[in-house]
Amino acid sequence: MDQQKLHVAIISSPGMGHLIPVLLLGNRLATHHHLHVTIIAVTTQTSSAESQLLASLTHDSTHINIIKIPLLDISNLLHPNDAVVTHLAIMLREARPGIRSAISAMTRRPDVLIADLFSTESLPIADEFQMQKYVYVPCSARFAALTTYCHVLDKEINGQYVDRSEPLMIPGLDPVRSENVPDPMLDRNNQQYNEYVRMGIDFSTLSDGILINTWTDFEGKSIKALKDNEILRSVVKVPVYDIGPLTREYDVAGSEKNKVIEWLDMQPLESVLFVSFGSGGTLSAEQTTELAWGLELSRQRFLWVIRPPAGSSTDAAFFTSGTGPDEQPEYLPEGFLTRTRNVGLVLPMWAPQMEILNHGSVGGFVSHCGLNSVFESIKGGVPMIAWPLYAEQRLNATIVTEEVMVGVRPAVLPTKKVVGRGEIEKMVRRLMEGEEGKRMRENVKVLGGKAKEALGMKGSSYNSMCEFIKCCEIMKMKCV
Repeated sequence: MDQQKLHVAIISSPGMGHLIPVLLLGNRLATHHHLHVTIIAVTTQTSSAESQLLASLTHDSTHINIIKIPLLDISNLLHPNDAVVTHLAIMLREARPGIRSAISAMTRRPDVLIADLFSTESLPIADEFQMQKYVYVPCSARFAALTTYCHVLDKEINGQYVDRSEPLMIPGLDPVRSENVPDPMLDRNNQQYNEYVRMGIDFSTLSDGILINTWTDFEGKSIKALKDNEILRSVVKVPVYDIGPLTREYDVAGSEKNKVIEWLDMQPLESVLFVSFGSGGTLSAEQTTELAWGLELSRQRFLWVIRPPAGSSTDAAFFTSGTGPDEQPEYLPEGFLTRTRNVGLVLPMWAPQMEILNHGSVGGFVSHCGLNSVFESIKGGVPMIAWPLYAEQRLNATIVTEEVMVGVRPAVLPTKKVVGRGEIEKMVRRLMEGEEGKRMRENVKVLGGKAKEALGMKGSSYNSMCEFIKCCEIMKMKCV
């Protein structure tokens, strides 16, 4: 190993949604900036997809070292009502001895330790080994600002945030409507709220800086506030680096034909609406029915990745064997698959999202607004119907529809009220047919080009990453 190059270790929380952003960051540092990278992946015994991904990377990668930290049984530390952030916080606290041992056993210790946002309590380990320490937030700058400022709001505001009629004011940012706060802020009596507040404090008190997966053309105002606003800087304190949008890269030459792509090949340019709510997104049976009616009434072509509805029985055959009209589950309108067979394709569980969003026949995307999906849609030049479900997706939906103007959204949050077929039909037509949809398609193509520019050799995100690396190199030289 070249002793002159920085050695960076990145800690990943359990779960594909946390592991993939860390791998993207590691790959960026290794392939574009030629650093030595070690991924310290805290893993559970239950995620086969996570294990398969790590196994493939361990086998194929020549420039990233993968160290798995298997998590022991912690069921005795969890309570039935504990929410996701609480689970993650407990998992990462219990993983600290394994992380420490892994670093101690390395032949060459890392120069820099980067913790993802849920593993910030591991940052003091860096002090034990004289390492620099940073936080990686694979979310929006608006989320990062709200998270770091939350302990101030906690002291200033009484009662539940969601009961407020007035928005939350963050210095330098547009006001945040109370209904759009991330999940941990929905209930201040839940333990995950306390973990979230602590996490935001950790960002600035335990780290030497914060890396955020965003870029100036997407969130210029929020990034400027984090870097320059005097009041917010008194809370954030450490340097902020906008290094995104880091996503999986689409390789046209490496893509393979399958029945989905073959179907898309037969559709007119920008005529298909892609509908997918991510690997963790589910709708109620009632909402699934209304969505089906809305798609049918819109008379637009669609490709729908459908998952079992939340809290209802499902037709197992439909989710394992196919989408024929005789296998239709009960929550789809009677005859739906038969009536829409010439304009729609319904796929159970999964579809190749990157290939779909980069296909010329796709003209819109109904998305849960996970940031990775948002960025993939923007890079593919596809405007969105924003349908946020959980986590920080409501914040992302606001950026998409109100700041960069590349999407529309229901009048009422889908998590508060079932979105009716009539409203769905109108949203689909707005996106796919009207002048408004045409403008959004133009906007998103420009924004997609700006995203690629930001990561290019002279781009803002590339320069920000270089600034981060230079800072690390200077600190390394001072410590020698």
